[in-house]
Amino acid sequence: MLKTNLKKENNHFDFRNGILHVEELSVVDLAKATKTPFYVYSAGALEDSYNALSSSLKGLNHSIYYSVKSNSNLAVLRVLTLLGSGMDVVSGGEYLRARKVGVAGEKIVFSGVGKTSEEMVLALTQGIRQFNVESVPEILQLNSIAARLGKIAPVSIRVNPDVNARTHEKIMTGKSENKFGIPITQAEEAYKMAGDLSNISIVGIDVHIGSQITDLTPFKKAFQKIRELVGLLRNLGHRIRRVDIGGGLGISYLKNRKNPISPNDFSNMLASIFGGMDLEIQIEPGRYISGNSGLLITSVIYMKEGTDHNFLIIDAGMNDLMRPALYDASHEFIPVLSSSESEFGMEVNVVGPICESSDTFSRKTVLPKLLAGDLLAIYSAGAYGAVMASEYNTRPLIPELLVKGNRSSIIRARPNIFETINRDQIPYWLR
Repeated sequence: MLKTNLKKENNHFDFRNGILHVEELSVVDLAKATKTPFYVYSAGALEDSYNALSSSLKGLNHSIYYSVKSNSNLAVLRVLTLLGSGMDVVSGGEYLRARKVGVAGEKIVFSGVGKTSEEMVLALTQGIRQFNVESVPEILQLNSIAARLGKIAPVSIRVNPDVNARTHEKIMTGKSENKFGIPITQAEEAYKMAGDLSNISIVGIDVHIGSQITDLTPFKKAFQKIRELVGLLRNLGHRIRRVDIGGGLGISYLKNRKNPISPNDFSNMLASIFGGMDLEIQIEPGRYISGNSGLLITSVIYMKEGTDHNFLIIDAGMNDLMRPALYDASHEFIPVLSSSESEFGMEVNVVGPICESSDTFSRKTVLPKLLAGDLLAIYSAGAYGAVMASEYNTRPLIPELLVKGNRSSIIRARPNIFETINRDQIPYWLR
């Protein structure tokens, strides 16, 4: 554990005496204690993001269920649990993580298109607020399992509103060609079928149109369709008490730029659409809470001069941070020492050590001249970073750290390389 007596400032990632800090701790000191690359999260940033959203929603009957898939480290979940957050999970493993940090089953929402029988049994026996079901076969399977267990399964049906979320095609989930939800044109029939089942209790409607949405317009279109559907279903006798609006609020991936949608604007939009309908609004933020609460700290291995490009080779790879390779996502790179930050001028492609051309973090990025061992911070790495990491090229998963004030703890250690290798087993007949 590292400690310092520096006074905390409002910005959780700030330069002090020319050195980047996470809360009150120097990234240089963190890197001395933990070999790069590593993730580091700010508990204060997590708390501020959660509280800003919660405060903006206070005029609505609402509840928050953090999207565990965005960052599922137990310490991160515990920070949010202590603030009162529920959890949105998409697997039995995520469900057990939420239970591990003290979340009651009744504060867990189970989403996802492919829930297994084992996962349904787990949630029904240990407690669940609701299943967000996505198909008729899933509803029938859930009813059968609930009947066998003598349980009633609370259900919201996920409706696909066929709305373009105007985000990357790989994270759009609300178009008719996407695998998620029941087409809104078939919702009335699905609710009638579910309402006739003996071990299903309909509690609401679920909708989620995508991730990293930076404009209110797609949300408005989707939610207006859901408002109309609530009225229709209520007129048909269904007791719709909740609308789960999913997540998707986008963040800025630039350090000094505000998020594209303010929580107050989002909340005002929700009030204008759902106000006066006697509904509880459930929201499932993930990236919005954790995305700008974490950094990936990496070191320069080499500066390689090429014919057409200069390549800055760093020790973090696409196996550590998949987003650029998978989504063509952009992250901001900042030298940890501001003395080099002031000397911008060299254009480089920032690349990792993985033997793939897709192991490229950015192209034509202007950075100062950096030497082997110099530290870089990759911003906005708190969501869909460590959770998507792999051991490709037999590279062990990298550590995760949590900082709170002047305290830091390793919240996931780097495995010994032989622990990674020895998980494989050679059959006796090949020895």
